[in-house]
Amino acid sequence: MSTLTPDDIDFLHRPLHGFLTVAAGPVPPQPRPVWFELADDGTVQVFTEPGSAKVRRLAKDPRASLVVAAPVGERERWISVAGPVTVEPDGARELCDRLAARYWDLDDPDRAADLAAMRAGELVRIVLHPEQVARVGY
Repeated sequence: MSTLTPDDIDFLHRPLHGFLTVAAGPVPPQPRPVWFELADDGTVQVFTEPGSAKVRRLAKDPRASLVVAAPVGERERWISVAGPVTVEPDGARELCDRLAARYWDLDDPDRAADLAAMRAGELVRIVLHPEQVARVGY
């Protein structure tokens, strides 16, 4: 098992997209781009609708991984975290608000409307509890 280093934490606090793969998905696995947040307790959180394919697959096998890579133009770097997940009914709207502010300019009326539409539906939090960390670059 590897743990997140201070450099990993700085990297994961950037507004980058992560690619989430759940264990019970199709073969071959089909990662999906997601917004994510590294929480103070070291977990990684995303939000989604409770009826999403991710949530259905996690009910069968509650394991996932998230890969985050540096954007084009930067030196090659990526971090992968993997481990068990929990699906939490609380805190998803607050997470959605924080991530929207991180990834979008909410002064833009179109983005503010997009956020309102996301918040109008039911949301849950997927919380990844990292047991394995892998990385390349620095």
